Amino acid sequence: MMNYPKTIRSLIECYKKLPGIGEKTAERLALATMDMDDEVIHSFSESLIGVKTKIKRCKCCHNLTEDDLCMICTDPTRSHETICVVEEPRNVISFEKTGTYHGMYHVLDGLISPLDGINPEDIHIDSLVERIEQEQVKEVILALRPSIEGETTSLYISKKLENTGVTITKIAHGIPIGADMEYIDSLTLGMALEDRKPVS
Repeated sequence: MMNYPKTIRSLIECYKKLPGIGEKTAERLALATMDMDDEVIHSFSESLIGVKTKIKRCKCCHNLTEDDLCMICTDPTRSHETICVVEEPRNVISFEKTGTYHGMYHVLDGLISPLDGINPEDIHIDSLVERIEQEQVKEVILALRPSIEGETTSLYISKKLENTGVTITKIAHGIPIGADMEYIDSLTLGMALEDRKPVS
């Protein structure tokens, strides 16, 4: 890499900051970028700046959006009777790819993990409770990572909601323990969602 001009070396270092990108892949991406048309490069750079300047969190569900409310929260065809609780915004995308769920979402932005210094007040549980108190919610689906942190968070939420009258369900454990929701295929996610069970 030392033989490349400074600008190319800098671009290679930038690509290496992306997850899963090593030295050789970063080098190939940097060289491929040089061959792109000016129009593509301009669009690329605008998009990079845009994700940092235009993207924010939905005021209702905490999903990613460019407006005050995300596209799901403003979609009149979605059911407001069901809220699917997920750990992070990319989980919303994973469930949407299944095409089997047509309710609302609530993004926690983390899981309860005292060892990592993450307590209930550090994630969006209070705003979930507020939504259930203000909206006509009949069911809350806990679609959290099958881990100790996920189970702890699910149990805490269940306790917080036990006197609200809503039905609390959890997605089926067809999803492997310790799996990252981002890498689970759409069929497995869809089946787990449809085969959800009540939380005892």
